[in-house]
Amino acid sequence: MSLSISLAPIAILSALAEEQTGLLDALVDRREVVLGGRSYWCGELYGRPVVLALSRIGKVAAATTATALITHFGVRAVLFTGVAGGLAAGVRVGDVVVAEGLLQHDMDASPLFARYEVPLLGRAVFATDAELAQLLTRACALALGALALPGPRPSVHRGLVVSGDRFVSGTAEAATLVSDLQRAGYGPLAVEMEGAAVAQVCFDYGVPLALVRTISDRADDDAHHDFPAFVKDVASVYARSIVQLWLGLLPK
Repeated sequence: MSLSISLAPIAILSALAEEQTGLLDALVDRREVVLGGRSYWCGELYGRPVVLALSRIGKVAAATTATALITHFGVRAVLFTGVAGGLAAGVRVGDVVVAEGLLQHDMDASPLFARYEVPLLGRAVFATDAELAQLLTRACALALGALALPGPRPSVHRGLVVSGDRFVSGTAEAATLVSDLQRAGYGPLAVEMEGAAVAQVCFDYGVPLALVRTISDRADDDAHHDFPAFVKDVASVYARSIVQLWLGLLPK
């Protein structure tokens, strides 16, 4: 894609308010537009025209919000930022995953279509924009390097993120999820509940997407304990710094 998108708004999308802490306060000349029961905040963020929005939780809610951002507000790119459960062995709590592709792990129209394949589209994985993802990876590395965090320095990973309408919070469930995906040829790094739906909408409309997820838990038996505190205390700090740096890296 062309990264010369400075004259058109960029959508900054998250599921939860805590995942955008500080961004709304930094929005200049902000105005609220209420549409479909959601607040969309238009303005300038770190020198870029943006629309901030909360999708709420789940694939349908995320798809509805993404569609409105594209059709009503005319955004030319979407950045989704939030948290996820880690699945791959080397993806630790506190690490960051930049998506190269997204897949719905609960999509199964077999035997009419291959498991995970979205019917009539001939694909299971929806790719993010390569150039935006590269800049996002750089922004993540800069942000994590600048933050004074206890313990080992978090890592930045790139790869497949999977989405489904279920909060995966059991060790056995996570293992089965990974095993099933691997048998089909997919190696998931993290699991969440919105990204693949947004990716499908962006694919339909030809709008570039970038997605970053901070690992809040390991999608295991402790996930429901780890998630709330992490979102409040850590993920919001990550998001604010990463978004600021990413917007600054976009060509003028």
